[in-house]
Order: sequence, then structure tokens, then C-alpha cells
Amino acid sequence: MSLLLEPSPEQIKEEKIYQEMGLSDQEFERVGTILGRLPNYTETGLFSVMWSEHCSYKSSKSLLKKFPTKGDKVLQGPGEGAGIIDIGDEQAVVFKIESHNSPSAIEPYQGAATGVGGILRDVFSMGARPIALLNSLRFGELDSPRVRYLFEEVVAGIAGYGNCIGVPTVGGEVQFDPCYEKNPLVNAMCVGLIDHKDIKKGQASGVGNTVIYVGPSTGRDGIHGATFSSEALSEASESKRPAVQVGDPYMEKLVMEACLEIVQSDALVGIQDMGAAGLTSSSAEMASKAGFGIEMDLDTVPQRETGMSPYEMMLSESQERMLLVVKKGREHEIKAICDKWGVGFAEIGQVTEEKNLRLLHKGKVVADVPADALAEDAPVYQLPSEEPHYFADNQQQEHYVYEVADAKATLLELLQQPTIASKEWVYDQYDYMVQTNTVVHPGSDAAVVRIRGKNKALAMTTDCNSRYIYLDPETGGKIAVAEAARNIVCSGGAPLGLTDCLNFGSPENPEIYWQLEKSTDGMSVACRELNTPVIGGNVSLYNESGAGAVYPTPVVGMVGLIEDLAHVTTQSFKKAGDAIYVIGEAKPEFGGSELQKLRKGDISGKPPVIDLNEEKERQTQLLEAIQTGLVSSAHDIAEGGFAVAAAESLVGTKLGATLTITGDTAVELFSETQSRFLVSVPAANETTFEKLIPDARKVGNVTEDQSLVITDSTREVILQADVSEVERAWRGAIPCLLK
Repeated sequence: MSLLLEPSPEQIKEEKIYQEMGLSDQEFERVGTILGRLPNYTETGLFSVMWSEHCSYKSSKSLLKKFPTKGDKVLQGPGEGAGIIDIGDEQAVVFKIESHNSPSAIEPYQGAATGVGGILRDVFSMGARPIALLNSLRFGELDSPRVRYLFEEVVAGIAGYGNCIGVPTVGGEVQFDPCYEKNPLVNAMCVGLIDHKDIKKGQASGVGNTVIYVGPSTGRDGIHGATFSSEALSEASESKRPAVQVGDPYMEKLVMEACLEIVQSDALVGIQDMGAAGLTSSSAEMASKAGFGIEMDLDTVPQRETGMSPYEMMLSESQERMLLVVKKGREHEIKAICDKWGVGFAEIGQVTEEKNLRLLHKGKVVADVPADALAEDAPVYQLPSEEPHYFADNQQQEHYVYEVADAKATLLELLQQPTIASKEWVYDQYDYMVQTNTVVHPGSDAAVVRIRGKNKALAMTTDCNSRYIYLDPETGGKIAVAEAARNIVCSGGAPLGLTDCLNFGSPENPEIYWQLEKSTDGMSVACRELNTPVIGGNVSLYNESGAGAVYPTPVVGMVGLIEDLAHVTTQSFKKAGDAIYVIGEAKPEFGGSELQKLRKGDISGKPPVIDLNEEKERQTQLLEAIQTGLVSSAHDIAEGGFAVAAAESLVGTKLGATLTITGDTAVELFSETQSRFLVSVPAANETTFEKLIPDARKVGNVTEDQSLVITDSTREVILQADVSEVERAWRGAIPCLLK
């Protein structure tokens, strides 16, 4: 819509045009009160995107305050592009996870690709060089042609962007459940490395300093993307395809290198990416955080389409763009760097003393609003919360133990369930060795990336069992944090902190809001108990369609420090003769388990319980055992239980294992009881290991015969399978389903 055709403020009010932009009647009235007048069309657009759920967290902000965000090593918590944690040697790790769910449901390749691009910019805008990418993906069942299409295109989009820009995609998770049929979840995480001296923030300070636009020109793609991501998907969503941005990883590579050189200059005052809400969010947030204002002349904004209106320029989410504030008189230094890298550069405004965002176009003021009103003063809603009937019904159910007449057949069936099966089809499309620092690639409990020039590394993972959270959000929230920490510990790392991506349905539904409320309660308790502060994250609500909401899926992205490369540990058994131990006893807990879904086709009952004191003690003990060189391999017992963990520990090793169980076959082999580990230990270390971890129980040995043999207490064989047979079932499941 050109400027000449824009409706008047009176029309906007009378015809309720603001509702089409996502503002409620009460919110529009609040805007008028703040301004002391009716907003014009451009101003209404600014408020609509900045007050959208995606940008303002207006329905979740009160709950996010529960998270512990500080710690001895936290250098930057929530509020900037990404969080930062000290790792010693004047270095720090920078990381963040974000969602790109709605765009990926409409245009899966570009939705996933631009999700990767956006999270990379969040990290390098802090001054950090990205060293790793991870993801957390959710889809419906692969027997649906539509789901197969979404799955294939999302993976291709992640690979296409990450591979081209030269940042390794080293880890992640993929889970499949019917509730994600129409609403796939695509969460992207980036990890970066920075020297303390290079840390930058997105702040526009210093009256008269110059506001600079860096990157490609602005187009009409992605307009109102933030609002699009703040509503449920419907049949009309397809018509909103233009809201999905188009990414260019080659341009992002140039922008990244230019910005990483620019942050070395003391001419730079602040830097932020133009993410959701584009030029609006970056300018308003930078001004608000610094306590200043910004005036921009939109005629100077690089435009790749003719006749763009102020509304379109401010709300466009064209990719690979950055907003900088530079000391006045030193603009030429920044331009020289941009010219060197072939990156667009334009001076578009200046910092002002008055704390407003003022926009000029064709010599006229087209918007003049308080920056704080956009960035900080969105309404905060404490929505009604109501416990769902299904929760009480599930809590009353007794633990049910499933009959397992054929343990081998059951194991092979479980290994072929897409959530458990090998994800090699996915990660083989990713370049996980670029930069040559990947020590442990996708497929183990956590990925490990060495810190170049140091004898240490970073372990990283993404985790969330949404079935548990659906059945019991508070318990499930605790488990999500604990399992992520378990994976870090199994890799030889000490958990440092986490970033989260809270994927839920509509918060306006009291039962959904209750899920959000309770899961954040559980996560907060676990974060405090396990000393893993939350340093940033993302909230993605309205993940639902006419078919209903997705399971509550608060994904946890966690990073840990491996203090010595000698401590790096993987899940694979290493040598015949090593003793195999289980830490923790199995209990009859099958609510939300893979075995329950396999047998019932659905989930119900209570999820496994978790004792966080016990969890912390076992993690501490196991990490000490790894750091003192007692352990050959370590693996978290998770989906599918002990038998699946044993099978996964054998894949690719050309080894076998002989194991003995003493209780009920189904419980011992397939229960998903929490806080358990499968560990292999050299024979010479057994006595020391048992003293260090009293909960450890020896259950067998690694063998040379390449078969998995499990016997009961009478030595009767209850499961015997060639490892080659196990591998075929596990590796072949997803490729077979995609055919």
C-alpha cells in the first residue's frame, strides 16, 4: 500500500483496521493514550509488531521471571541477542535458541533456512564467532505425505543454509507425534565463542552518533512475520505465504565476516540484527535499552523494490540485515570494512536525546512514538489458568506394566520407531566437520566442539520429551532440564547453563496456559537444583490448528564445559572385556514411553517421577568418574529404556555385550525411569568405580562376538540378536518410511 492510499487515523479506528494487524481494541486504545492522539497507519504497524506475542512475550513475561538467570559465570543473561557464560582464559561461550515454526509450516525450506540465519545473527551480533549449530525438530507421523514433505524440506533448508555459511551443524533431536501433523516445530540453536574484550550489545547511545544500515536491500518479504508467528495456523495461513522471508547464506557469510571485523573497532557503539519486526524492533530496542531516541530518514534505507511505504520498510523482515550505531565522524571506518566484504552500507539516521523513534519520509515526519512504549511498555497479561480434566484422570491411573512375550521383537520394533531410530538420514545432509573442530559429531548424547588453541571443549545438546510434559507439565519440565544435563555429563562436560524455546498452543486457552505455567515451574526448580541458569531463549505460542494444539514442548538447549580433551566421552562401548554398569534402578514407569505408544498408539497415565537430589548426586558422581579416567563410555537411559540404550551403545562398534537382568522383563528392558545411565568401565577400574558410585550395578561385559545377549537371573536367555540385525533395524527405519 503506497503512502497516498494509507487510511487516516480516524479510518483506522472506525474500520478497526488495527485488528487486521493484530492489535486488540484495548491495545489500540492504550496506544492512543500513550501518544495522546490516534496513531497513523505506520505507527499502528509499529505497535502491532512490537506488541505481538512473538516480540513482546506479553502472555509469558510474568512466567519467565521465575527462571534463575544469574550465576558466577553468567556475563550476559536474557535481554540481548544471546546470553554469554564465562569459560575461563578470558573467553566466553555465547548461545541462543529460537523458533521458526509458523514460517516452516507454510514454506518449510525457507522457513527453516531463515531460522538458521536469524539465530546466527543473534550470536555474531554479540561479537562472537559462531562455531556450531544445533536444532530441535518435531513432526507428525511419517506415514503422511504432507509430513514427509515438511520433514524433507525442513532438513534441506537447515542443511542448505548452515552448509553454505560454513558453520557446522553438530547436534539436535527429531521427534515424531501426531499432534505435530499440521504444526511442525523448527527450533534452531547457535553456539559462538568470544573473547571478553569483544562483547558487544545492541544499544544506541551517544547523542549525534550515526545509525548505520548494513546488509542487502529491504524488500517486501516477511512483512508482518512477527504477527504471523503470533496466531494459530488456519486455512487462511496459506494465503500469508509472503510473510515467509527468503534467505541468502552467501550474503550472510559476508555480513557475518564484516560484522566480526567491525566489532574489533572502538568506533562501534552498538549492534543488533534486524530479526522479527525488522527495522522496527532493532531501532526501538537499541534506543530503549540505551535510554536515548533514534531519528531515521527512510529515504536513505536501501530498497530493492519501488514505491515502498514507511510501513513496508519498517515491518519488512528481509534477511541478512544489521543495524549499527557508530561514533559520529568515524563512519568511514565502518564503510571501509563493509566495502572490503562487499556488504551494503548506508547512513540512515542518528541518536537523539529525546527518547522517541522518529521516522522521516519524503521530508515529512511519518511516525513519532516513544521508543520505550514500543520496546518495554507492551501490555503484560496474567491469563486464566485451569487444570485440564485429562491431567487428573491420568494422575489417578495406576502404573501399568506391559506384557513382553518376545523381547527381541519388541526391541527391534522400538529401534524402528522414528523418534528412536537413527537420524543419520538427517545429519548426513549437514556439514558437521567444517571448521575442523568437531570432536563428537551428531549421534551421541551431546555434540562436542574443541576450543581451538586450548585443551578444552564445549559439549552441547537440545532436549525435550514433550509426551512427559503433556501428561504432567511440572514433572516433565524438570525432566527436560535434567536430561539435557545428563547428556552433557555423559560427554564429559560440566553443565554451564541453558537457553530455552517454549513451544505451546494458544495461551488464551486456560488449559494451555496451565501447561505453560506448570512446565516453567518444573524447569525453574530443576535449573536451580542443577545450577544451570537460563541465559536467554524464545517463546513460541499459538502452535495449533483446527486439529488442536501441539504437545507442550519447552525445548532445552544446554552447553557444558569439558575441562580437558582427555575427558571427552561417547556412548559407544570401546573394548571387549570392559564391565557394563547401570546406575539407577528401573521402576514400572511407562506413562508417555515409547513402549506405551507402540502398544497403545497413544499415551496416558503418569510420566516417570524424578528426584532432583538423586539426579544431581548421580551426575556429580559420574562426571567425577569420567574426569578421573575410570569410564570408557557413558549413555543416558532415555526413550525406549535400558535395552535401547544397550543397542545404541553397540551400533558401529563391531563389539557385542552379554547382560543380565534380575526383575520383570518389561520393566528392566523398556521402562523409562529417570536419572539412569549405562556405563562401561575397564576391568582394572571396577573396584574404584563402584566405591565412587554406590548406585552402580554391574550387569555384564562387552564381548567380541558382535551379538547382544540378555539373560535373566536364572541365566536363561530372554533376548539374543546379532548386532548387524539391530543396526539394520535402527539405521533403516527412517529411510524406509521416506520411500
